[in-house]
Amino acid sequence: MRIRATVAVVTGALALSALAVPAAQADEGRSWSGEIELPAPKASFGAETGAEAGTPSSARAAVQATQDGDAKITSAVVNGGKPIVVGTKSKQTVPYTVTATDDSGIAGAAAFIWIGSSVDAEDSFGFGPNEKSISCKVVSATTTTCKGTITLTPGLLLNSDATWWRVGAAAGAHDGQELERDSVSKVRVQRFSKLTVNASPEPVKKGKTITVTGKLTRANWGTGTYKGYSKQSVKLQFKKKGAKSYSTVKTVKTSSTGTLKTTVKASADGYWRYSFAGTPSTPAVSAKGDYLDVK
Repeated sequence: MRIRATVAVVTGALALSALAVPAAQADEGRSWSGEIELPAPKASFGAETGAEAGTPSSARAAVQATQDGDAKITSAVVNGGKPIVVGTKSKQTVPYTVTATDDSGIAGAAAFIWIGSSVDAEDSFGFGPNEKSISCKVVSATTTTCKGTITLTPGLLLNSDATWWRVGAAAGAHDGQELERDSVSKVRVQRFSKLTVNASPEPVKKGKTITVTGKLTRANWGTGTYKGYSKQSVKLQFKKKGAKSYSTVKTVKTSSTGTLKTTVKASADGYWRYSFAGTPSTPAVSAKGDYLDVK
């Protein structure tokens, strides 16, 4: 589908629409679209464009847009540049900022994120801004920074979507010029992860063998559940009672179902945990420490 940014004056507001033309997507069955209403331009376009009397405002704006080319989107950042971590049930809302500039000043701007071979491709998919979240601050006579939020819905995601997404942006200037950049920056989307631990038996005599089990799982967007993350290296760590930090004892690999199991000698009272460093598709996570009483 193709995303087009269009600007027009509609009932006192500047409507900046990211229009998606749905394409046949039999395998994924998903499409995306959105419409954003931004503050109206300061002045009427008619006098500035020299359009004929009686020409609709939106048409005059289009004339002005073709005459000027000085507007620029200088930056667009989603979630502060940090990965967006999405679970299986709850929608994830993240902030964005867009900065744009034009000689006439910027009326408004907003960001969207998308994935696919190109924004024109039939396999493209994305999420647009939450319309009511948009607010803008004038930095100078020519530059404005707008903030807002984007909400990701787990039920619309595929597991293969856990990768880099492109951040696009659209803006409208006070002289009626409209502009869009399909790829201003990138943001990574990840599958939420969980990690458990259990040290046993408890209590245990000093020097005796204990078994530390656990499981590493991550969001499976296709099923809406958490599934084991196989063949991953996970650190077994110990924090002695009264200590401030954990130290790594050994590294253990998860099974085909994400489970962990290893044995060590009990030496002192303290907390045992597993810690996973993360992968590009899955964030780092550490289990809550399990206290073991050593007699």
